[in-house]
Amino acid sequence: MSRFISAMCNSTEECKYFLKWMRINLDNLSRTHLPPLWAKYKEQCRNSSENKELIAKLDREISSCSLGTEHFLREMGQLYESACSLPEALTPEIKHLPRLCVKLLQEGFPLELVDGDSSNIPLEWVTQVLKELHDLTKNTCKIRVISVLGVQSTGKSTLLNTMFGVQFAVSSDRCTRGAFMLLIRVKEDFKVRLGCDYIMVIDTEGLKAPQLAQLDDSYEHDNELATLVVGLSDITVINIAMENSTEMNDILQIVVHAFLRMKEVGRKPCCQFVHQNVADISAHDSNMRDRKLLLEQLNEMTQAAAKMEKKGNNYTFTDVMEYDPERNTWYIPGLWNGNPPMAPVNAGYSESVGLFKRSVNEKFMEQKSGDSSAHTIIEFLEWTKSLWQAVKYENFIFSFQPCN
Repeated sequence: MSRFISAMCNSTEECKYFLKWMRINLDNLSRTHLPPLWAKYKEQCRNSSENKELIAKLDREISSCSLGTEHFLREMGQLYESACSLPEALTPEIKHLPRLCVKLLQEGFPLELVDGDSSNIPLEWVTQVLKELHDLTKNTCKIRVISVLGVQSTGKSTLLNTMFGVQFAVSSDRCTRGAFMLLIRVKEDFKVRLGCDYIMVIDTEGLKAPQLAQLDDSYEHDNELATLVVGLSDITVINIAMENSTEMNDILQIVVHAFLRMKEVGRKPCCQFVHQNVADISAHDSNMRDRKLLLEQLNEMTQAAAKMEKKGNNYTFTDVMEYDPERNTWYIPGLWNGNPPMAPVNAGYSESVGLFKRSVNEKFMEQKSGDSSAHTIIEFLEWTKSLWQAVKYENFIFSFQPCN
């Protein structure tokens, strides 16, 4: 870590090259270790007298095999958190770590918001990083937030990478863990139209992950993460594989519960449904009935939640979240023409994502005044701390296990 931090103290260009090469080398290291583990896993699964304990152990090893730059940045945060808990004053080596992280954040590198292993926000670290960012931007910076939610391995990170030209990790069989935030600087001539200086993009781990399914509290983990990211966002993208949205119903049910309570403080985020791997160009017209059925299901969830919250029976989903079935539902074809890795990229994918991105920009333009105006970094920070406190410690969401 001393060598890593020392490399981070170099000039911005040297630091960027260092992190790029480090990511490539770590990916190569993962590719060396993963194939033998997968071979053992498949052999055990084919064995008629399978050893469930060994399979579970191999599954954990595969999940934790990949090492990325995000783990080193997380360790920086852990060092800072540990130092803050000591009675002694912070040493200069530790004190300047948040500023190093801000430098990366401004250059487009992701910062871990929710620790994927402990399901916790390192509040001291995140607070100091955002305060440093606030100071460096002369206390005038305004941001808008867009996040993505969805079941594991449905192309959430790839969607964000294509939309914004960013680099959330998608390689070496590594799925996103926890939640990562990334800043995109808005060009000067576009700031007035969007009403902000930066767009903050939040990528989240896949909900209903198989490796967490055997845990008794896996649903609580999903509920907390979904409520947090939706609560922080101006626009939340619900990413769904194919046309089927039933996989997200349980999660949306929890989000509806939380936002019935948040409605009292004036929070009403926009919800966008993106159906991936839908090849038919007439999908939007042919799925009109499905969109109507989805809205009916969402309304039923909201009414049930309102009844449990003792807020009456006249609530609909659009009372809690901004959603128009025609404008806020998108169908995107698959990324590949055939089976990867030799299949060519489908040009229709990026075209559809480009249209979706344009609609997101238009939505931001509509929101640039009134209660939906952009927030300062300090406002975002205070809302993050308040929301996490409510979600984690004040029974803000209902801790019940949904029925499938």
